[in-house]
Amino acid sequence: MIQDYFKIAYKNLWKRKTRSLLTVTGIFLAILTIFVLVSLSLGLKNYVDEQFEMLGGDKFFIQPKGSPGMPGLQGAVQLTIDDVRIVEKVGGVDVTSYMAFETGKIEFKDYPARFYFVAGIPNEDERAGNLIFEASDLNADEGRLLKKGDRKKILIGYNYKYKNLYEKPVVVGNKVEINNVEFKVIGVLEQVGNPGDDQQVYIPLEDFKEIFDSGERVDMIWTQVEKGVDLEQVAEKTEKKLKNFRGVDDKTIDFTVETPKEMIAMFNNILNILLVFLIGIGSISIIVGGIGIANTMYTSVLERNKEIGTMKAIGAKNSDILLIFVIESGVLGLIGGGLGLLAGIGIAKSIEYIALVFIGSDIIRASMHPYLLIGVLAFAFLIGIVSGLIPSYQASKLKRSEERRVGNECRSRW
Repeated sequence: MIQDYFKIAYKNLWKRKTRSLLTVTGIFLAILTIFVLVSLSLGLKNYVDEQFEMLGGDKFFIQPKGSPGMPGLQGAVQLTIDDVRIVEKVGGVDVTSYMAFETGKIEFKDYPARFYFVAGIPNEDERAGNLIFEASDLNADEGRLLKKGDRKKILIGYNYKYKNLYEKPVVVGNKVEINNVEFKVIGVLEQVGNPGDDQQVYIPLEDFKEIFDSGERVDMIWTQVEKGVDLEQVAEKTEKKLKNFRGVDDKTIDFTVETPKEMIAMFNNILNILLVFLIGIGSISIIVGGIGIANTMYTSVLERNKEIGTMKAIGAKNSDILLIFVIESGVLGLIGGGLGLLAGIGIAKSIEYIALVFIGSDIIRASMHPYLLIGVLAFAFLIGIVSGLIPSYQASKLKRSEERRVGNECRSRW
């Protein structure tokens, strides 16, 4: 029976194909807009989750308050080596390392100088040095990482070799200068996907202090806890110890202790707000598309009074008429949704590709989760049904006088 209703709906839509096409266009644009926005938002969320997974469940970090994500831009608040020593003594802490950042003038041969972030890493203790590379998921594409005893050696990001930052690629064995001090390239890192990271360079901390006169300043402290201990408890103890050492309380605290759990929750809150905002924008298109379907169904009911009367005269119930028109409006939504989904996949994937090629980052990616694809189609079908519900109900409640008139016409012709 339902199959017959779908056949009737298809024939009616095909009979009025020009009007149906215009109606479908409204839903097409609505679903296209919503899919692209949601797909890219979910892709960004997946990227963030992956980054925190790389950090691992046994590491947290500490940085000065007031400049999140902007290390090296010194403000009034600074961490120092003394803070690192306090963290090292906290029960449950296994390994502690730290970094200092500055923007440096990086020169290669006679090509124009470039200005990128330079990170200073302590390399007296190999475990401490390796902690930063491990936590950041940094591996050598060519050459090796920094090791104990290295001086005037430099580890360069992926883009120096593969993205033409200079006219010629920089490779292992080349010499580069940072603020007019010469360094030998001992390694090229694998691609991270973030242009900032892929253009960053790493040098021994002692060389960093010499070039930038940074003294005992520390921009970020990385901490790995011992196996079997609760990371959240160790982070809480670390915060208390540092507050006591720095003479601050909950109101005047000038640093942050970030665990993977807290960071994921923070970013997810931001992304959820962004997602709701984007869906709100897309909902405007949905309203427009829904109005289009409702208008088409109202017009269809007015044009098909005689047809509805005929169906009732030969025994069709109100529920049958209602279902036929509801399915018809639902099919309009489904067709528009299907076309919008296909176009949305193409556009979202194109944006992802453009970002990867021209920006050199995979932070912009399109999520193609099956639940999203199925959900979009179901949503489009539901919008069609809801939009056509009132016109369909009116069609099912056609006046008996019309039904009798059509019935009398049929009998007279018989």
